[in-house]
Amino acid sequence: MIVFRGAVHLVLSVAISGTIALANDAAPMRVTHVLGLEGMANNAGGNLSVQDKALQFQKSNGPAAQISIPSIINVSLGQQDKQTGGTPMTVGKVAAPFGGGRVVSLFAHKKYDTLTIEYLDANGGLHGAIFQLNTGQGEVIKSELVAGGAHLAQLDSLEIKNENK
Repeated sequence: MIVFRGAVHLVLSVAISGTIALANDAAPMRVTHVLGLEGMANNAGGNLSVQDKALQFQKSNGPAAQISIPSIINVSLGQQDKQTGGTPMTVGKVAAPFGGGRVVSLFAHKKYDTLTIEYLDANGGLHGAIFQLNTGQGEVIKSELVAGGAHLAQLDSLEIKNENK
């Protein structure tokens, strides 16, 4: 029994340490850089990751664009609905009889997360970058950035007036 317990402890410790290593070394996510990063083309595909106190976007084997996490002053998430299928899908919707194109449109959309980063450069200039991610990935990156020290704009500090009084 003692040997069995020792083996169980060994297996559990290896499994736990492997889980911790996976959590710290998060794999880069495949995203689209919509706009905002200096030196990167708009609508460029690449990998987004959080490494060494920086948000990094790297397009294939090119140089990585980095944003220092402490310089991030706001992280916003949104959702975007995008039509898929291109020209063939549009032609199919037009050709569908009796308003069937509307039904086709219901299934020809894909949802994405949009991640907007606002940050300050070394001279104090305000910049922003927008990324398009698969649904659910935006929250993962946002939580990694907040855990790394990124700031979030406080909605409480905004003055909201009720005009219906």
